Amino acid sequence: MSSNVPSSSSGAAGSADSSAPRRNSKRPKYSRFTQQELPACKPILTPRWVISAFMLVGIIFIPIGVVALLASHDVVEIVDRYETDCIPAEFINDKVKYIQTPGSKECNRTLRVEKNMKGPIYVYYQLDNFYQNHRRYVKSRSDQQLRNANSENDTDDCKPEATANGSSIVPCGLIAWSLFNDTYRFSVNNSALQLNKKGISWKSDREHKFGKDVFPKNFQNGTLKGGASLNESIPLSEQEDLIVWMRTAALPTFRKLYGKIERDIEANTTILVTLDNNYNTYSFNGKKKLVLSTTSWLGGKNDFLGIAYLTVGGICFFLALAFTVVYLVKPRIGGSETHLTCHGTGTQEVTKQILTEPVYKGFA
Repeated sequence: MSSNVPSSSSGAAGSADSSAPRRNSKRPKYSRFTQQELPACKPILTPRWVISAFMLVGIIFIPIGVVALLASHDVVEIVDRYETDCIPAEFINDKVKYIQTPGSKECNRTLRVEKNMKGPIYVYYQLDNFYQNHRRYVKSRSDQQLRNANSENDTDDCKPEATANGSSIVPCGLIAWSLFNDTYRFSVNNSALQLNKKGISWKSDREHKFGKDVFPKNFQNGTLKGGASLNESIPLSEQEDLIVWMRTAALPTFRKLYGKIERDIEANTTILVTLDNNYNTYSFNGKKKLVLSTTSWLGGKNDFLGIAYLTVGGICFFLALAFTVVYLVKPRIGGSETHLTCHGTGTQEVTKQILTEPVYKGFA
């Protein structure tokens, strides 16, 4: 009995193995895409095609670069760095102490207009060595609080400027806390220049990121004041200085729009600037600059775009000329493209035909 049991078991197993389907290959399912058999264009770069391509890029890029440079040079820009000149002589060696001392920080500057400036004239402040792109700085804000009045206590991401005196800060976070607070006033021939501060921020920011029913609350009431204060009777959607500042810059040197002068200023005009030097950039060796600039159809003053187009166009034009000279002085005999396809011929026969074809002697 015991000898029959294993024999029947092995028989059952053998019958099961014979009936089970066997996979003879691990070859994947065939498709023209996976086997790279789809129709494709395989251009052959002859010298004429290469020279023509480089020449075409040069012909297109060089005029674009010239036009971009001319547009940039039409922009009139005045830049005045003032953070050092506005320090009294007795505080020249201790600038941090001066900026932290209470009192008036008024400073007068004179700007000379060399060319006619057509309105609107954009007024910017520029900060150097200020890293608004620092990870902890960028994350220190509450977008939900800025949009919705019911999210006043949503300050989890705003530390260390989340609460003050036991209540939430609106707007909270380091970005709002460090709001730029230098002010500028302009006059020409003892007549004040009106500065328009409406419409200096992005419309999308005003309408979607800052609520019309959200008002500043408990702002700059902590032990250390970081920057400008906000009017608690004006909603955040109308506090455009704050909206401009809250759009953080990607680089440590940046400009932000302060306002617009809606009139023309003629050449050889002297502009008197009365500014309040309140913002502390001395703790991190930062720089402050006042910028007055016009615009062109291409935007502000920026020579990089024109130089880039001229550089690429010039290089392509030079390469086209160089390849043309080489092609004329020492031309290379091309082979027949008909031998690049087999058309059913065996590999050995095609190889033998290619190697023995006289037209290919130029490659030797």
